[in-house]
Amino acid sequence: MPAIPRNLPELFERAMNCHRAGDLLEARRLYRSILRAVPNQFETLLNCGLLEAQRGRHEEALRLLKQALRVDPGSAEANSNLGGVYLETGRADQALACFDKALTIDPSYLDALFNRGNVLRNLKRNEEALAAYEAALAISPGHFPALINKSNVLKDLGRCDEALDSLNKARAIKPDEPGIFVNLGAVQRKSGRPEDALASYRQALAINPNYFDALNNLGNVLVDLDRNEEALDSYNRALAVKPDDTEALGGRGDLLMKLQRNEEAIVDIRRLLKLDPDFPYAIGDLVHSRMRICDWGDWGREWSRLRAGVQAGKRCATPFVLLPTHASSAEQLLCARIWTADKNPPAANPVWRGERYQHERIRIAYLSADFHDHPMAFLTAGLFEQHDRSRFETIALSFGPDSRSEMRSRLKAAFERFIDVRQVNDREIAKLMRELEVDIAVDLMGFTAGCRTGIFAFRPAPIQVNYLGYAGTLGADYIDYILADRMVVPEAQQVHYAEKLVYLPGTFQVNDSKRRIGDCSPTRAQAGLPGQGVIFCSFNNNFKITPDVFDVWMRLLCEVEGSVLWLQQSNEAAAGNLKHEAARRGVAPDRLIFAPRTTLLEDHLARYRLADMFLDTLPYNAHTTASDALWAGLPVLTCLGTTFAGRVAASLLNAVGLPELITNSLQDYEGLALKLATDRERLAELRAKLQTNIPACPLFDTNRFRKHLEAAYQTMWERWQRGDNPASFAVSA
Repeated sequence: MPAIPRNLPELFERAMNCHRAGDLLEARRLYRSILRAVPNQFETLLNCGLLEAQRGRHEEALRLLKQALRVDPGSAEANSNLGGVYLETGRADQALACFDKALTIDPSYLDALFNRGNVLRNLKRNEEALAAYEAALAISPGHFPALINKSNVLKDLGRCDEALDSLNKARAIKPDEPGIFVNLGAVQRKSGRPEDALASYRQALAINPNYFDALNNLGNVLVDLDRNEEALDSYNRALAVKPDDTEALGGRGDLLMKLQRNEEAIVDIRRLLKLDPDFPYAIGDLVHSRMRICDWGDWGREWSRLRAGVQAGKRCATPFVLLPTHASSAEQLLCARIWTADKNPPAANPVWRGERYQHERIRIAYLSADFHDHPMAFLTAGLFEQHDRSRFETIALSFGPDSRSEMRSRLKAAFERFIDVRQVNDREIAKLMRELEVDIAVDLMGFTAGCRTGIFAFRPAPIQVNYLGYAGTLGADYIDYILADRMVVPEAQQVHYAEKLVYLPGTFQVNDSKRRIGDCSPTRAQAGLPGQGVIFCSFNNNFKITPDVFDVWMRLLCEVEGSVLWLQQSNEAAAGNLKHEAARRGVAPDRLIFAPRTTLLEDHLARYRLADMFLDTLPYNAHTTASDALWAGLPVLTCLGTTFAGRVAASLLNAVGLPELITNSLQDYEGLALKLATDRERLAELRAKLQTNIPACPLFDTNRFRKHLEAAYQTMWERWQRGDNPASFAVSA
């Protein structure tokens, strides 16, 4: 056994000095020389363990700290330090046990209290984390990291005023610390004060122009404000500082998708996935970006990767991404539950807590970002105008843009109260709804662009309903009902919905019978169409077009001489890719004709008169687009899918009295399309039948639909008044 060196205290002091100075290699050499002579020297084991943790050699650090504890099990410092290494390596349970043991030995051990709070915050046990930080601050009121982390927990809990108070105390300690201004910006953003957040981030950048967190978060809040070009510049500057930062790459990729710059978004998302193959929701964004531009090369491999991730319970995609894919209803439910649990879990402190309202009229709040020139508004405006004011009080909560358009004015006049809440955060909107004593809150968006499902997570109303905007489940236990019909959700499919099903008679989709169609239709030449030949039309979004459906369309063009396919011009990349895919299938690219978007809906509807037949997509049908075509007198041919999104057109065709245009396989769909395209007389008969049916059919009878919907609301309200839990039911015609 080596002799104990006489200069042991001197060696230990030299090692400590090197350690403090950052000369870790020399400190390690000296510590090791001591341990060779005295293997169980407690202070040396403790310090050497800390040093190895600093060097990133966590397993060696654990070994040394455990050895130190065998020498002195009653050391609060050693237990706390061991917990710190467990915390760094993501072993939360072991870390928490170590901090608890340290605090059993010394209840006022500051580092253990602080780090215990960090573990609990990582575990999302925010109330306990807050208690730990407050205990640390009771011992040391000026503990800067505890003040910062306390503010973060308070922000997560939605207690933004208290979070700001904690940050202001930290700012008094370090007034020129740019990180404080970044945290201030985060709290201000969460509390619905984006302009204040901008000022805070810019103050951080005034101190340090290259401060990455400030640049990245500035980009995030500029996106919130729709100042997209400025946001892009901020992300670019952030990535110039940290080119491989996944958060900034993800933010820029999302923004490029929002700007419809899908090809650039794909570059960012692919780079992101190389850096972190499991980055949340990135594989879903990649699949959807490629579907938007009809980029199908090796698409199946990426879709399989996405599907496997969802089935494994990973955060792979926003639920909307799955609608145009071959995901089953069960997979859509799983994806929605994953997203909801991650992004909008039920609030620990809901704002409505079981109070019973006794209003003379049932108060209904409709929530949407789409109260402007948007398909949702085009469908619902007549409904809102015709609600029975003697029985229902209607409120609109709008968190989308004020377009100052004719439709916006019409909608504002349709509601008894129209409240613009764009600048208000989710919790404050929920509190407003509670103050208004809303009986029934209706989410008109689901997971579509601009949605704010988080409002419903605060449970602002006793009855919460998913309707119209999203063709699927929200996967949230705080959404009580979904409005559907027996075609879009057969009873056997109810198990794949978190909500209770309310079956409306006829169809679930409301339509506005006041929609105008332009008096003057363009000529074929004005629309860029050939003078002769069958015009197959499909004005669906390009991301709904899938390779198997496109194969059918191209075979039809080959079979029907002189025919063309008339598509919506969503983006140039999609048009180019579709023309390329047509050529690959032996079809001249110029037989695909792309219609630009029109300024007025009535002009868009008028040009439907030029088409001979609307060809639907699968697995995501035409929804508003199908009812537009039918309203304009154009027959729609659909193929029945297996999910809500793939069965909507069938629901509409039943409600307009044309069930003969519903097929059950792509083979039948192709066969019927070919038969109708070559039998002009039969096609004319279908058009005539449609024109005859339009005035009196359930699909376009807004007032009849309104009565059915109000009956559904009445039943929901009566169940709640009786104290019954939500349950599925059907409304009688």
